[in-house]
Amino acid sequence: MLETAPASALAAKYYLDPAIAELERTEIFSRSWQLVAHESDLPRAGARIVAPIAGREVLVVRAEDGSLKGHLNVCRHRGSRLVIDAQPDGKAIRCPYHGWTYKLDGSLVGAPEGRLIPCLDKPKLGLYPVRVESFLGFIFANLDEHATPLHEQVPGLAELAGRYLGPDLVPVGKDRIYHTAGETQKANWKVVVDNYLEGYHVPVAHPGLMRLLDYQRYSAEIHDSYVFFEAPMRPEPSGNRLERLYQWVTSPMPGLSEADSRVWRYAVIYPNTLIDLYPDHVLAWSVTPQGVAQSGLPGAFYTKPGASRRTKLAQHLNIKIGWITNDEDAELVARVQQGMSTPGWSPGPLSRREAAVGWFADRIRKDVGQ
Repeated sequence: MLETAPASALAAKYYLDPAIAELERTEIFSRSWQLVAHESDLPRAGARIVAPIAGREVLVVRAEDGSLKGHLNVCRHRGSRLVIDAQPDGKAIRCPYHGWTYKLDGSLVGAPEGRLIPCLDKPKLGLYPVRVESFLGFIFANLDEHATPLHEQVPGLAELAGRYLGPDLVPVGKDRIYHTAGETQKANWKVVVDNYLEGYHVPVAHPGLMRLLDYQRYSAEIHDSYVFFEAPMRPEPSGNRLERLYQWVTSPMPGLSEADSRVWRYAVIYPNTLIDLYPDHVLAWSVTPQGVAQSGLPGAFYTKPGASRRTKLAQHLNIKIGWITNDEDAELVARVQQGMSTPGWSPGPLSRREAAVGWFADRIRKDVGQ
């Protein structure tokens, strides 16, 4: 644990004020790397996905040479939305309104009856570019053309988490990160992230986790742009049947060691990417603002190819346990959102077990400038 006192928590206005929410859109979400997909979502040239970022839609495609290209999902002609979620793969991007057609790299190659369009300068009318980067198999997009590459922002994270991740991961179930529909929680996005950043509430709010995890060895490793958590499992069998069965069948995915089967790990990449690293599966998700008092939680489950039947059973049980914890957290964050709107409330001092909450608060204060 850290010996110094953690930074102070955020004041209530950061969770309640629409003006601050707008500052976050321009100063945080328009300038940070946002999780949008996994490489398995773009398996071949011409594959494409669309994801919302900071009030815009980003179109990510797999180019002919296998690279990833990002564009704003808007035609340069009359502003039509180019791609919808269900649009199939193709060798080009064609606007459904007037047929303007773009290569996968975004360059304009065709406009019907172009001779009737004065000043049609195709080289200047390519799609608006968006930076994209694949990090450990996950695809991130950034609206800021000057942003530091993600892999440079998170030094050391590849060594800590790389054996769990990679482009070879395969999805479990039908959920995909880029889907706009999905779970919502009735709290400001920062309340949800705050909750994820600390285990101080586990003994009170998560009886199942207390039966499974060694709370005294729950640790957080704080870096400039990310936090990495380790939560070792208890050796004693749980008194809960579901949890006890999970403990008994726990088996690591290919690429992990037996030691990895006895610890759960978590990573938070600032500002809102969350990655759960379990012995049997990975959950990658983000927390996106939907107004001041509601958050979307798009995400998906993954596993390594070639996992044993025992690992798949452990995965199934672990996901069920995870949904129980998730429901408990959803109630907790809703209570916080309601409570902090009480006139005159201000946050109390943080525990050293909440040091990552203080780290997050400092980053928010710095970026928003309030």
